Amino acid sequence: MSEQRIEQVAVLGAGGMMGFAIARNLSRSGFGVQAWNRSREKAEPLREHGADIHDEAREAVRDAQLVLTMLADADVVMAVMSGALAEPHTQRELIWVQTSTIGEEGTRRCQELADARGVKFVDAPVLGSQEPALERKLVILASGPDELRDRLEPLFEAIGRRTLWLGAAGAGSRLKLAINAWIGVVVEGGAEVLTLAEALGCNPRLVLDALSGGPLDLPYLRMKARKMLEGDFQPSFTLRLAAKDMRLASEAAERRQLDLPLLRSVHTRFEEGAREHGDEDMSATYLTLRPSGQGF
Repeated sequence: MSEQRIEQVAVLGAGGMMGFAIARNLSRSGFGVQAWNRSREKAEPLREHGADIHDEAREAVRDAQLVLTMLADADVVMAVMSGALAEPHTQRELIWVQTSTIGEEGTRRCQELADARGVKFVDAPVLGSQEPALERKLVILASGPDELRDRLEPLFEAIGRRTLWLGAAGAGSRLKLAINAWIGVVVEGGAEVLTLAEALGCNPRLVLDALSGGPLDLPYLRMKARKMLEGDFQPSFTLRLAAKDMRLASEAAERRQLDLPLLRSVHTRFEEGAREHGDEDMSATYLTLRPSGQGF
């Protein structure tokens, strides 16, 4: 049983920006995809790629060998999976690959649910937003049972460009917290620098020109700065979700009695920005820095 090839994958959250891309790429790579999304119509286009669409998460999981969750937060993941795994899986092996960013406590809750339902649990949050997901360029931060690594390799190759195996379940989510903290600081810092340059009477694009090609040049900042300066806040990753991620990182720091004022500040600013711009790209934090939303 342990060497059985994974052929049927249930993707829960298959209508979201990330979940849709993952489900599509799995289907294109030859996996049978059983797709579910709370708003079914968002997952319907997956039919064109060979996926089956289900009205209930439990239906999607019924004949799958692996279930992959890509949902908004820990509470949603737990609610969906509690229903999908309503009964213990004693007749067949089921693997749960949890790719959402849900933090330490959320991951612990998922592990407990998996244990109670007789399911093998892999904590595997991913690095990358919508475009890398579509292009199969995600980085998977995998942690879980060593004996599953070979079986999961084809699945991870279908959705990403690299997989890091980090040890026992939970290690992936901890590393993701640290990386998300860096992402948030870069985006907020870039937004504030561009705002300051404009207030000083400088063309903010000159900031990027001055840094170009040097050790301080950063492709990710350049990408987000372009969105800020062009006013293009079509989301590849929403400010609301970024605020959630920064909250999880801040909570992790507090549990360890760390005094990280920069992290707290960015979390606060993202939360403030999400009230008005939550469904826009995280770079929309730039809009919250201007007095009354106006130019200088």
